[in-house]
Amino acid sequence: MQFTDTIAAIVTPPGRGGVGIIRVSGPQASEVAALLVPQTLEVRHASYTPFLDVDKNTLDEGLAIWFKGPHSFTGEDILELQGHGGPIVLDLILQTVLQVEGVRLAEPGEFSKRAFLNDKLDLAQAEAIADLIEANSEQAAKCAVRSLKGEFSNKINELVSEVIALRMHVEAAIDFPEEEIDFLSDNALQARLLSVEASLVAVHEQAQQGTRLQEGLTIVIAGKPNAGKSSILNGLAKQDAAIVTEIAGTTRDVLQQQILIKGQPIALVDTAGLRDSEDPIEQQGVIRAKNAMKHADRILLVIDSTDTTPLEVIQAKVLEGVPDLPVTIVMNKVDLIDREAGIEQDTLYLSAKTGEGIYLLEEHLAKKIGIDQLAEGQFIARRRHLDALERAGEAFLQAKTQLNVYKAGELMAEDLRLVQSALSEITGAFRPDDLLGEIFSSFCIGK
Repeated sequence: MQFTDTIAAIVTPPGRGGVGIIRVSGPQASEVAALLVPQTLEVRHASYTPFLDVDKNTLDEGLAIWFKGPHSFTGEDILELQGHGGPIVLDLILQTVLQVEGVRLAEPGEFSKRAFLNDKLDLAQAEAIADLIEANSEQAAKCAVRSLKGEFSNKINELVSEVIALRMHVEAAIDFPEEEIDFLSDNALQARLLSVEASLVAVHEQAQQGTRLQEGLTIVIAGKPNAGKSSILNGLAKQDAAIVTEIAGTTRDVLQQQILIKGQPIALVDTAGLRDSEDPIEQQGVIRAKNAMKHADRILLVIDSTDTTPLEVIQAKVLEGVPDLPVTIVMNKVDLIDREAGIEQDTLYLSAKTGEGIYLLEEHLAKKIGIDQLAEGQFIARRRHLDALERAGEAFLQAKTQLNVYKAGELMAEDLRLVQSALSEITGAFRPDDLLGEIFSSFCIGK
C-alpha cells in the first residue's frame, strides 16, 4: 500500500535520558535526511553526524540510520535519528523534520499500522508489539515475543487452512451432485470435523491462558467471619496488608492486593466474612464480597478447621448466588487440631498463623491456574482474540448440528464460512472496517 504522506515521531519515552530517537517513515524521508544530515547515508549503516536545522545550525549530534523500503519495519523508507535524550533538543529536531512538506506527526500506533497494511506483519503480531512493551512479568514478555515472531498467527493460519479444506469438501459435494458423493455420511468428512474441533479447543485453551497473562488473574478469598481469610492474604502477600484480630468481622470492605506467583501477577481479594447480620455496614460488606466473587477467576473458600458445621452447608451458604467458578477449599488453623499441613485432592490444610502450608497453597494455585503450563510454545492473547475464537466455536457447533441433525449441507457450508471469518479476524486477513482504528489507537505514539 502506497502512502503519499510521511509520518514522524519521537519513539523513546517522555523525559530525560542518555539517548532519544526520532523515527521518520514515508516517501519524504529522503528529503528529511537531506535537510538534517550533511552526508550521504549508507543503507542499514549507522553514521555519526551532526543534526542540522533549516539554517544549517547544529541542533545535536548522534547516529543516523537509513532503511530503504520495502526492507524496513513499515515497508517504507525510514530514517532514524538517535541523539541525546533531552526533551528540548528532541523537540527542536522533530520541529525541523515537520518543516519538510508532506511530513506530519504520527498518530498513536501508526508505524505499526503501516507495517500491518504493508504486509510486514499481521494484526496479531502488531498487537504483540504493544503487549511486549506493556508486559508486567517475565512470562508475559516471553510469550509476547513468541506472538511477535508469529507463533500465534501460525496456529490460527493452520486452523483456517483446516476449515478451508473442510469447506471445500462440503461445497464440492453440493456443487457437483452428479458425482454422487454422499458427503453427509462420508467418513473423511467426519474425520475432518473431529480434527478441526480438536484444533479449535486446543487453540482456545491456549488463548485463555494467554489472555490471563495479558490481563492478569483475580482470586477472591471468601468464607465465614474469623476463618482466617485476612491472615491467608497476608501469608500469600508476604506482608501485613490486611488487619488481623481475634474479633469476628474485622474486614468490612473488599481489600485487593497485587502479588506474584511464579512471576504471574495476581489480584488477591480479601472479602468480608459471609454471615447474616443486622449491622448495615457488615451487610454492605457481604454484598461487596458477593460481587467480587462473581468477577473472580478462582475462589479460595477458607474454613476454620475447628468449625463443626458440615462442609456442604458452609459451601452452600458462602457460594450462594455465585456463578459456577473453580473453588479451592482451604482448611485453616490446623495448628489448633494438631494436624500437619498437606493436600488431599482439592482441599488444602494449613495454618496461616504459623505459615505452615502457605507454600503448598502457592504451588496449588500455580498448578490450577496453569502457571506451570506457561512454558515453551505459549503465546500472548487478547480479549479480542478470545472473543473471535468463541464465535468460531459457536459457528462450528452449529455447522455440526446442520450436518448431524438436519442433513443441511448448504447451511453447514455457511456456518463453516462464519468459522473461517471469525478466525481470520485475529490475524487481520478479514476485519470489520472499524477494527484497525480501535486496535491501533491504544498504542503509544512512536510505535
